[in-house]
Amino acid sequence: MPRSSLLFLPALLFPLSLLAAPETVKVDVLQTKLDHPWSLAFLPDNKGLLITLKDGQLKHWQAGKGLSDPIIGVPKVWASGQGGLLDVVLAPDFEQSRRIWLSFAEAGDDGKAGTAVGYGRLSDDLSRIEGFQVVFRQMPKLSTGNHFGGRLVFDGKGHLFIGLGENNQRPTAQDLDKLQGKVVRLTEDGKVPPDNPFVNTAGARPEIWSYGIRNPQGMAMNPWSDALWLNEHGPRGGDEINIPEKGKNYGWPMATHGINYSGLKIPEAKGEHVEGTEKPLFVWKVSPAVSGMAFYNSDVFPQWKNKLFIGALKEKDVIVLSVKGNTVTEDGRILGDKDHRIRDVRVGPDGYLYVLTDETDGQLWKVSPSGS
Repeated sequence: MPRSSLLFLPALLFPLSLLAAPETVKVDVLQTKLDHPWSLAFLPDNKGLLITLKDGQLKHWQAGKGLSDPIIGVPKVWASGQGGLLDVVLAPDFEQSRRIWLSFAEAGDDGKAGTAVGYGRLSDDLSRIEGFQVVFRQMPKLSTGNHFGGRLVFDGKGHLFIGLGENNQRPTAQDLDKLQGKVVRLTEDGKVPPDNPFVNTAGARPEIWSYGIRNPQGMAMNPWSDALWLNEHGPRGGDEINIPEKGKNYGWPMATHGINYSGLKIPEAKGEHVEGTEKPLFVWKVSPAVSGMAFYNSDVFPQWKNKLFIGALKEKDVIVLSVKGNTVTEDGRILGDKDHRIRDVRVGPDGYLYVLTDETDGQLWKVSPSGS
């Protein structure tokens, strides 16, 4: 889609005091004592859900049964800093193949790490992963603990998207011979599609779909446009929503709305926009530290239709945005009164919102509009 069709609405123009607050919500605490959970995935036939814990454990939760022992067969993860066991998604053909995909931080030989992705078969009794194999590795491995990204999204057309952070090595986001600061696109078997944009570019990694990304934390397919949407952390200021398109450059670190945590300018930055790069769809001048995101396309709660929910780690709430085409406006926040870092947000098959909080005593919540 042409970028000229996008409406750029910096969040700075919409202070929260002027936003219409969403209706109050009801929160049911389904599980506590989750040690820094990162992601969840719903199993079919009301079999509950899978939850990743950053220390490397994958567990099964089901209503009435609670939390399982750790599922065996999970790959060894590099659990340091922001690294660990990250996303979990079911393969599109899960009901036939029982294949699940995991992303995780993987150690290299020099004490550094990178994001890896693989899949295996979830046993019928949900106790183990069989035949796990790694099909993608972020190379070179450059992280000493930061900016792994790790979100996984199937597009429903035979492809898997992987969001990758730049390992806190800013210039690598612009290097096409490296997999830092990129969205990559693979087939459902982990191979490189022949129509990826840089397949025939000398020196470029053929897995790359788009680049110039800092640290993606939430990623989902927009159900109304069928396009991939992504949110990413800025530095000090400048969290963004982007629509990663084929071969496009999203600017980091040359284009940013943020500054260094020290208060100094990003050394490579040339402004909020640089010619030849794509403007973000939406920017928060003050970073909420965005996390998991979910579009609401269920009929269960009509008042949530066409909303986008995004977790916030630093600001400890869930951001509610209205989506109309490629126009995004922030409506307000929910769950801020709970004072928990929000790591992941998903819409369940029952139409409820499911939320993971990011603490040593992390929690799983089921959220609905009050009075529903």
